[in-house]
Amino acid sequence: MKKERGKIIIIIASILIALYLLYPTYKDYNFTKQLISLAGEDSVKYLEQNEHAIREARMKRIKLGLDLQGGMRVVLEVNIPKLLEDLAKNKDEIFNTIINEVHAETKVSDQPITGILLRKFEERGIRLSRYYGSIRDNNEEIISKLDEEAVNAIDRAVEVVRNRVDQYGVSEPTIQKQAATRIIVELPGVSKESEVRQLLQGTALLEFKLLKEPEIVNRVTETIDKYLAGKQVVDTLGQDTAKLSAVKDTNDITIPETATQADADAAKEHPFFFLARPDPQIQGEFFVAEENREKVNRMFKRPEIKKLIPTDMIFLWSAKHSIIAEGKKWYKLYPVKKEAELTGGVIVNARATIDPNYNTPVVNMEMNTEGARDWARITGANIQKRIAIVLDNSVFSAPVVRQKIIGGNSQIEGMDNIEEARLLEIVLKAGALPAPVEIIQQQTVGPSLGQDSINKGIDSSLLAFALTVLFMIIYYSKAGSIADFALMFNVVFVLAVLAAFQGTLTLPGIAGMILTMAIAVDSNVLIFERIREEAVTGKTLRAAIDAGYSKAWTAIFDSNLTTFFTGVILYNFGSGPIQGFALTLMIGIAASLFSAIVITRVIFNIMTERNSNISFG
Repeated sequence: MKKERGKIIIIIASILIALYLLYPTYKDYNFTKQLISLAGEDSVKYLEQNEHAIREARMKRIKLGLDLQGGMRVVLEVNIPKLLEDLAKNKDEIFNTIINEVHAETKVSDQPITGILLRKFEERGIRLSRYYGSIRDNNEEIISKLDEEAVNAIDRAVEVVRNRVDQYGVSEPTIQKQAATRIIVELPGVSKESEVRQLLQGTALLEFKLLKEPEIVNRVTETIDKYLAGKQVVDTLGQDTAKLSAVKDTNDITIPETATQADADAAKEHPFFFLARPDPQIQGEFFVAEENREKVNRMFKRPEIKKLIPTDMIFLWSAKHSIIAEGKKWYKLYPVKKEAELTGGVIVNARATIDPNYNTPVVNMEMNTEGARDWARITGANIQKRIAIVLDNSVFSAPVVRQKIIGGNSQIEGMDNIEEARLLEIVLKAGALPAPVEIIQQQTVGPSLGQDSINKGIDSSLLAFALTVLFMIIYYSKAGSIADFALMFNVVFVLAVLAAFQGTLTLPGIAGMILTMAIAVDSNVLIFERIREEAVTGKTLRAAIDAGYSKAWTAIFDSNLTTFFTGVILYNFGSGPIQGFALTLMIGIAASLFSAIVITRVIFNIMTERNSNISFG
């Protein structure tokens, strides 16, 4: 027993860690079950009371693929040939013929689009500089620039799609690039196909909006705060405040159990400012914790609150969190004028770079003639005021106008790093997306079909587990039951690793788990057969077990290693369901080696030390 103490500690620690990792999944299951059993206001109240715990559990649970929970999977393709067509100058009949041939060939060829374009020009003996770049550029230089434009177009399209999906409010979306021109979007729980098509294919709307004056913002937010607290509302907007002040409503305020009495008093006294904390450095702007964003949105949507907000004023969220404090992400809430001063259609170029004078990241922005004229007028009339750069109703930046900008060339500063500047460059360019995005594949899985898949997957796993257990007990007697005991932990370890790395369990993933059960048992079968052979030669039980494990190890390691490499190849070159299968297969192989080699060996060693009888069938 003492010899195995180290291994026993490792096994127990592994089991405890696995259970710890799976606990959020268990909690999420209970929350979901409780929510389903409730209806109407009871479910809303339960959700608000347990919002933080539900959010935490969902963040750490095992995520389910679209085939198990339902939703939409959309494959988008960025139309690069159209981009190349739009980038060309002096277009004539020859160019139109070539670009049409490129369009046709890209549908049946895997060759890079710019490579096809170059070949078509070379076949006709025409230099690319006739339509792209300058006369001094050779074909290689122009192709390199076109490749860069194509990559940038994909990045901009991904950014626009991600921003829109975030605005749509989808939980746990997946957005990733595939190959050179495609974007895969997975939207769990979404079933409205028309809305999604409009969401993903619409034109990005980039706007420049002035922030409202801090004095007006303070007056409006104080009025909202007083109204929610049930205090007398001062008439600032010409509303009938006698009716408005009669109601005290703090339903949107949930005070955490860990909150102090001072926090509880502050929430009752100032309901709005408890959720939206004023920025201590910039008047008229607010920080809101990520968990409270939806509560603030619900406040603004209420008819009586809308009456307290000027008709020319709206509140917009920052596109990403501004700070992390108290272990939470805090988003900025900007009060801006409803009407845009300018839209992004006037921007012809934007580039992120480092300011050589101050060594800070900046974005240089260039507008067309019409935009430059309007921009000069707007900036000249609003010096020392802030203008929000808004894409699809999300604020990406709100720089201060330092001087009148003439000529349409502006510099935006205030970014924390060059990556943030690069993101803003993408946003600015996205306002005039040069390459259309088309949906080439769409798949919808209904929630009922997803639940049916889960039920069948669980039934298949239980049936496979039961048949395997039965076979091992019948054929290998007591040793088989020990292998079954270890097999149970194999399943737990696979699920725990999935939860730890936030992996996604899919229907093919369940198939991979079932396959790893067979692999785990196969290892034990090899070991037990070796032990039987050694026992026939007259060795003691302990010596036969030692020899059995030793001689079977090479074959087990080789077979598992080749299977693991197969999983690596499938994961790298496959997509969607194939990746799900490969992921669980690889995790299962590692878990099966631990359970079949380590756990069973420790149990056998302890039993032989105690002279227990072990039958191998």
